[in-house]
Amino acid sequence: MIRTFALATALLTPVAALAQGLPTAPYLPLTMAVTAAQAAVDACAAEGYNVSVAIVARSGETKVHLRADNAGPHTVGSSIGKAFTSASMGRDTAGLAGFIGAKPENGGLRDMDSRLVIQAGGLPIRIGGALVGGIGAGGAPSGAIDENCVRAGLDTIGAE
Repeated sequence: MIRTFALATALLTPVAALAQGLPTAPYLPLTMAVTAAQAAVDACAAEGYNVSVAIVARSGETKVHLRADNAGPHTVGSSIGKAFTSASMGRDTAGLAGFIGAKPENGGLRDMDSRLVIQAGGLPIRIGGALVGGIGAGGAPSGAIDENCVRAGLDTIGAE
């Protein structure tokens, strides 16, 4: 009996120690993502624009997608691409577009991944300094307006 207990303890101790050392990563809860997306759609609607808003997790997977009534079909891909780009690159899509435009040698970034959309309207989502995802809008007459709408979404959840 003592041998069995000693053997079990010896075998299970490394598993317990390993489990205690597993890394944890911050993430964007679904309720916050839905709140931010709805606030962004509402901000654009208040200005008379029918947009789509997407939120992706840090991994780039779509977490939430809202398409306003009468938003154009192109707005779906645009919003998802802008959100993906912001999460992937950890920066705003307008700034990324300027970075590429100012330095032609960085133009290869456009072709790095077919999911990238390098136009204004996407912002990274940071909570407590941690990058947890990206938000993007498509459908307003300019990327700057799309960006203002997603900023309203981030402000609603207290994201940076």
